[in-house]
Amino acid sequence: MVVGTSCSGKTTLARRIAEVLDIPCVELDAVYWGPDWRECPTDEFREAVRGRAAADQWVVDGNYSKVRDILLSRATDAVWLNYSFPVVFWRALSRTCRRIISREELFGGNRETFGKSFFTRDSILWWVIWTHRGRRRLYRELFTVGAGAGIRLTELRRPREADDLMERIRGAG
Repeated sequence: MVVGTSCSGKTTLARRIAEVLDIPCVELDAVYWGPDWRECPTDEFREAVRGRAAADQWVVDGNYSKVRDILLSRATDAVWLNYSFPVVFWRALSRTCRRIISREELFGGNRETFGKSFFTRDSILWWVIWTHRGRRRLYRELFTVGAGAGIRLTELRRPREADDLMERIRGAG
């Protein structure tokens, strides 16, 4: 599992790990979001994630509490991208601007727009502001005394530590 606050780099790191290990990568956002930002019904989302997590090996990225129990019951390792707010917010802002300008297509054919990104409560930028501190508390508790306490945790505090982790994974074969 690769977890952390929104825009911390979970998807990028999960894809890198999956590629090196030659195992499937599951991007929870791609499973959850349909066209026009339509949310997948909870029962369908849980069933889809349960099916993907039934495989012997996988890497998953995402923070969805709706499926956390499924993933924690199957995960052996977790990487927590526990980056500072300035790092995460800069990533969110630069990524959002890049996606708006390039009209990059996301999961479900969705695209970020200037109006939604900067002038609505649904903004990913607002989401990062409002959830960053709480996510840090949540994951600290989850992996120390909560349901994830038995999972081998690698906590990364700086982006360069992700590169170091990738070198260790490559070296381990």
